[in-house]
Amino acid sequence: MTFFVRLAGDLPTMQKAFFRNAFALIIAIATLLIKKEKFVLQKNCRFDIFMRCLFGTTGMIGNFYAIDKLNLADSNMLNKLSPFFAIILSIPILKEKPSKMDITATIIAFIGALFIIRPTGSNVQLVPALIGLYGGFGAGTAYVFVRRATGKGAKTPVIVICFSAFSCMLTLPFMIFQYKYMSPKQWLIMCMAGLSAAVGQFAITTAYKFAPAKRLSVFDYMQVVFAALWGIFFLGEIPVLLSVVGYVIIMSVAFVRWEVARRADVEEHAAKSIN
Repeated sequence: MTFFVRLAGDLPTMQKAFFRNAFALIIAIATLLIKKEKFVLQKNCRFDIFMRCLFGTTGMIGNFYAIDKLNLADSNMLNKLSPFFAIILSIPILKEKPSKMDITATIIAFIGALFIIRPTGSNVQLVPALIGLYGGFGAGTAYVFVRRATGKGAKTPVIVICFSAFSCMLTLPFMIFQYKYMSPKQWLIMCMAGLSAAVGQFAITTAYKFAPAKRLSVFDYMQVVFAALWGIFFLGEIPVLLSVVGYVIIMSVAFVRWEVARRADVEEHAAKSIN
């Protein structure tokens, strides 16, 4: 998806965001109709869904802006800090107490992010990098509110429809006033961006049916590898050494965190079998 968003060229960020979410909205509505489910927005979930829409949309816009200004791998990795932001936000929102491993992993991940952001006065990519960092924050915050909403009984298609519709409504005025003509090739590319996002969501949703999130989350970081490969082979982007150091730090701590959780699951399952 990020590759196609970049390939679409110098279209305004809001225009790209609108078309990506319009495609997702169509798929979400079709899913609801196929499953013959009613669109029910429960009162006790409305605030959580609104906050999911707000942070999810602004985070996505930040991510799209970073995609246009940074190389694909950098923008993807900054967005992949979302699980660590989710750990932080789950403390006040979900009243969850993070483990020492989670706290350590979060600190190390942000150290890795500094290698990508490189906050120096001479770094012309500092502002796009910080906006990309907000993209990760927005996504992480949105995940926390999704968890709270689903815990109250909100249905996934309903949340997706609300998010996609909210995003379209928020970006539509900007797109109208800043609309830039799209060639047939750009239309096709934006359709491919939407299709790629939809296929990715379908695949990861299916994966979560067969294994818990803590066992799967580390594989989501493979998108950074793919983004780097597409950037190298098709866009001629070569990540700088400091960025690569940042990738290694963040992906390593994510892997360690995943491995610790996996071993804990194995030990718990073994203990239950004995009992």
